[in-house]
Parts: sequence; C-alpha cells; structure tokens
Amino acid sequence: MNNLKHFIEWLSVTIETAGNKQILHFIDYLRAKRLKPKTINCYLQSIRGFYDYLYDEEGVRMLNPVKRGYALRESEPLPKYLKDHEIERLFDGITNLRDLAIFKLMLRCGLRVEEVANLARDDVYLRRRFIHVKNGKGSKDRVVFISNDAIIDLVAYLEKRSSGKAEKLFLVEKGTCRGKPISIRGIQKRMEYYAKKARLKTSCHHLRHTMATQLLNADMDLVSIQDLLGHTRIKTTERYTKVSNVKVMRDYFKAIESVMQRPAVTKQSFRA
Repeated sequence: MNNLKHFIEWLSVTIETAGNKQILHFIDYLRAKRLKPKTINCYLQSIRGFYDYLYDEEGVRMLNPVKRGYALRESEPLPKYLKDHEIERLFDGITNLRDLAIFKLMLRCGLRVEEVANLARDDVYLRRRFIHVKNGKGSKDRVVFISNDAIIDLVAYLEKRSSGKAEKLFLVEKGTCRGKPISIRGIQKRMEYYAKKARLKTSCHHLRHTMATQLLNADMDLVSIQDLLGHTRIKTTERYTKVSNVKVMRDYFKAIESVMQRPAVTKQSFRA
C-alpha cells in the first residue's frame, strides 16, 4: 500500500490512463532518488499486482502498464567466506563448549543458523557420523556428515549438557531461560560477540559460505555440494565457484603443465 501511495501521488494522469510511458518515467524518478534495483522492482511488483487486481476482480478492462521486462537487474554480491587464518582467530576465542559445537557444525556441516537452533538430540547419529536435518529451507530434509573435529566438540558439549527433558540439542545455559532451547537470535548474538572479540566482520552464514568454498578447493563437484548445503537450484551453488580462486589457480597450472608436456609444443613456441 505504501508503494502504491507513492506511485499515485507521483502520477500526473488518472490510474486508468497510465501506460508504459508513465511506468518508465516512474522508474527514472526512483533511480534519481538513488533507490536500489531491488527496491525499484518491489515498487513495480506492487503496481503490477494492483493493475492485475483491477482487471481480474474489479472488471476494469485495461492493459497492465508494467511489463515483465521492466524489472531492473539486481546485483549478486559474491558469497563472503573466512580465510584460514581468520577461522583460526575466530575459534581461538570460543571457549564455551556449546558455542564451539554450534559454530563447528556450521563450518563443517554447512548448517544454517535456524537449522542448528531446530536440531533435536534424535537428529544426531554420532556412531554413523551424520545429522538428519529436518524441515530445512523450503521444508526440505537432507543428510549432512560430521567431520572428526566437529564430533569431538559435539561430544564434549553433550557430556557437559544438562540432562533434562528438552528435545532440542542446544540449550540456554544461564538466566531465567536456562534449560530452554536457544533461539536463532541467541545464536546470532553469540557470533556477534565472538566476531567482535576476534575483530572480524563475519556472521553465522559466513561459516556456511566458508564450507562451500573449502569443498570447492578440495575438488568436490557442485552437485554434491548442492546436496550438502540444501540448495534448491544449482545456480545458487555455482556462485561459489567465483570465489574459489585456489581451485582455479591449481587447474590453470595443471592445464599449462599439460600443454608444455606435449611434444608438438616447445617452450619457445608456447611463449610466442
């Protein structure tokens, strides 16, 4: 409603007579205000939906002035990840066993913060070394595997964890909510604390990005990484290839060595 209000106040003609020309001018108006493409597209979606309503529900027979091709291309920033020395610096400052287990699962298993918060004790199979993630993003279930260091930290936490009837794996340890499941915001606040302590600009989701980048650098195929991360589209996983410079560099030098070893190509001719 707020988007429609701004559009109607700006519009110099009646709603019924507005056409493609007015929409294009409105886009220029929004861009002049330095609004981001995502915000402008939100305006266009609201206006398009309003005209669809007039046509379908109110019987106003007119063409929708907002064409599908009017949407602006939105930027896709590269996924942010932590370098090896940054990972070491971050985890050196985490002494709490619960927090160490939480963030190690994010780093090694690629779990989202809400997936960690929703983990139940029965979802973890230590002997079989995997976690059953239930109702992940898009209501999807998947299986992720636990690394050796993540198992060590998880077992250390479970030995210390208070024995109660709570089904959730990670619990609040202090205050009036002690013994209750830790919330998503509670986990995020712990990361904010440790990031500030380590003087790093990072978040829980950066640990998930870091796992994807490390797996790519280890030559794991995209489809397997997609399954582990629970991505719906392979295109989402492909974005991580843009930050996997180590793998690109390694493949480049392998290709160069292969070319140099061919008998028909000498070093002098290759340079030429």
